[in-house]
Amino acid sequence: MPDSYLAVVVNVHVLSESVEAFRAASLANAAASIQEPGVIRFDLMQETADPTRFVLFEVYRGQEGAAAHKQTTHYQTWRDAVAPMMAEPRTNKSYVTVTPAATWKLDGRNLI
Repeated sequence: MPDSYLAVVVNVHVLSESVEAFRAASLANAAASIQEPGVIRFDLMQETADPTRFVLFEVYRGQEGAAAHKQTTHYQTWRDAVAPMMAEPRTNKSYVTVTPAATWKLDGRNLI
């Protein structure tokens, strides 16, 4: 699809004693990830009803961007650091974006 990107939704359930450490590691990973040329968005969300559950919303410029992300030092550091924090294995699903990127906004400005 022209003008579409690869969106990945990752669901994470962490141990209650690891919530703050997971947040810190994931925020550092997100900050580095958004600097990658193949990354459009990299959001971390925490569930309000159960703060041990998180969602990572990642948007890439295609499979190549996602593959390059997994080769970065910051991703590998995050992956290894959070592995013992998991209450269960993380899961993910991939999607193709449908809404045109030209309509995406950030701080009231078009993102792209």
